[in-house]
Amino acid sequence: MNSRFVNLAVLVALFSIIVSSGTALASGFALIEQGVSGLGNAYAGGAAIAQDATTIFFNPAGMTKLPSQMETAVHVIVPSFKFQNEGSRHMTGTPLLGGNGGEAGVAKVAPNLFFVKKISDQFAFGIGINSPFGLMTEYDRGWVGRYHAVKSDLMILNVNPSLAYKFNEHFSVGAGLNISYIKAELTNSIDFGTIGFGLPGLVPQGNDGFAELKGDTWGAGWNVGLLYEFTKNTRIGIAYRSKVSYKLKGDAEFSNVPASFQTVPALSALFKNCDIEAKLKTPDSLSISLYHSFNPQWAVMGDITWTNWRTFDELRIRFENPNQPNSVVTTDWKDVFRFSMGATFTPTKTWTFRFGTAYDQAPTPNERLITARIPDNDRFWLACGAGYSFTDTLMVNVGYAHLFIEDTKINKSVSNPEDTLRGGLRGKYDGHVDIISAELKWAF
Repeated sequence: MNSRFVNLAVLVALFSIIVSSGTALASGFALIEQGVSGLGNAYAGGAAIAQDATTIFFNPAGMTKLPSQMETAVHVIVPSFKFQNEGSRHMTGTPLLGGNGGEAGVAKVAPNLFFVKKISDQFAFGIGINSPFGLMTEYDRGWVGRYHAVKSDLMILNVNPSLAYKFNEHFSVGAGLNISYIKAELTNSIDFGTIGFGLPGLVPQGNDGFAELKGDTWGAGWNVGLLYEFTKNTRIGIAYRSKVSYKLKGDAEFSNVPASFQTVPALSALFKNCDIEAKLKTPDSLSISLYHSFNPQWAVMGDITWTNWRTFDELRIRFENPNQPNSVVTTDWKDVFRFSMGATFTPTKTWTFRFGTAYDQAPTPNERLITARIPDNDRFWLACGAGYSFTDTLMVNVGYAHLFIEDTKINKSVSNPEDTLRGGLRGKYDGHVDIISAELKWAF
């Protein structure tokens, strides 16, 4: 392979990943969209199939089955989250003012890059550059839930160097290091009219300010995998990815703070631009996958993945200003499972067709703990894809998936101290996601 082409492809993919914001597609704010051939199977059998370099993410042990290769993919992700107000109330009992927020889903382009180098018959090295977690929702500034959320943007860039070793024709192991950069931005309106009620000219819901919080940091984790081949046609894979802990640091900016606040000492000390700090821990996960090929034309695969979302129990932001209380959103998420199954049909040496389905549980425990920043619920996948080999070493894959998301109800209560000033947001979301992807795979 031309070294200039490799270097250029790596630089372009890395730049694209850095500038792209994530859109949560698996449960919570996880991103399972790693490569395109797997998308066609709804990522069924990800830890066992070992069909291309994306096995670095799903199970690094699978690298022992591959020739040296590079794969770069682009996913066009089009989510839709539309809110319908159902009696949201201000702390005084009057209706919360504002619209439904428009289309909260934000279409994004999400690339990734994977590279595998076969060192010997026993050893293989690989590196993946991807985004395993991401989130972006954005509402109209004047929507009814503006005190809860306007914009939520989280992006994690992960670099995943990995090594695999093949003990014998049946058993392989692999492990990788995950070096991650996280960047986040959260915004929402503030009801200064209610906070300063009684001051001249201030009216509840009539004097909104705005808060913009930004932060970033680095974190590190690891992943391991086992691959056991019962025969050349049947194998099982087990893969684990660790938790990653982040301590974000950044700044808070407040705008449209009423001048009359300066006349009240208790209020004048609040809402000052300052540094902030927040902790976030992404979950660990465990996957068990099966792959079986009936003949050169037909293969089936399945997968069960457990994700420990209990690591995300709250979103707490601490302000350097000692007079500014912490901003807290309790989530109390639970651990969940993802179940998937798929099939691959290869009628000729040049064409491959893929089909898959999956059921993905949401970690949100109930409608009172749903947050407008992540209007999540259980989702059902239908996926398909195709691949065409130009030569024995050059292949292109395309894939499409539609995610049906169950209606998500949210029922925030002003009796909860966290939501008293934010308001009792009540309603439901209608949501779905479309994913269109393409990739180029080059073996050498």
